Amino acid sequence: MVTQLTLLCLPYSGASAMVYSRWRPKLPQWLRLQPVELPGRGARFGEPLHSDMRVLAMQLARELRPTLHAPYALFGHSLGALLACEMAHALRALGCPEPVALFASGTAAPTLRADYDRGFAEPKTDAELIEQLRTLNGTREEVLANVELMSLTLPILRADFQLCGKFEPVQRPLLNCPVHVLGGKADRATTEQLIGWSQETHGSFSVDMLAGGHFFIHEHEAKVLKVIKDQLERHHRRHAIAATA
Repeated sequence: MVTQLTLLCLPYSGASAMVYSRWRPKLPQWLRLQPVELPGRGARFGEPLHSDMRVLAMQLARELRPTLHAPYALFGHSLGALLACEMAHALRALGCPEPVALFASGTAAPTLRADYDRGFAEPKTDAELIEQLRTLNGTREEVLANVELMSLTLPILRADFQLCGKFEPVQRPLLNCPVHVLGGKADRATTEQLIGWSQETHGSFSVDMLAGGHFFIHEHEAKVLKVIKDQLERHHRRHAIAATA
């Protein structure tokens, strides 16, 4: 029997967790992908959107706790990275073991967001949101011009931007797990802002810079998955040995 490691994946602003579904057949048998859907989108579309990152993280942690078995890792891109970090703390507060690794992708560290999130705390107009999507270069123009689709997407995006804009770091015990950061060389998160994630843990730290802009996780999917697999393989081997001892 293969000892599995669960990879919990948190989506970026405006997205459903299903953006990660295409990863499933590309991962080894020992790595089980579990996209985490947020309230207000996808299969949870009828639920209210959140405006407080820590409240959302604790809700998700409580939902996952009954079925979450160690070992597990957390991956999040952009908004998802902040949420993954908060979930690691929330799960620990609920008595769960820490993840074997936290992957923070495509965003500034929690303590270095003053400039990064400037202007995001206040709700943006539809036109401002569409222009922001255009700037991020991750949405086709025909999608941006689809009024019906945008009417469904923009309220989610507006709430998610405010989640980030209202986020404030708090003093608390650091994590102990390794933190692995991924960044896009043409993305707006600076090297300093990415390295700042090292201040979130007593554990090891690494940064991998990939070609591409904010959505490098899709532009260079194979390289992203290789980083994840290479980092997690050592943890998988250790737990597999412990399980047979």
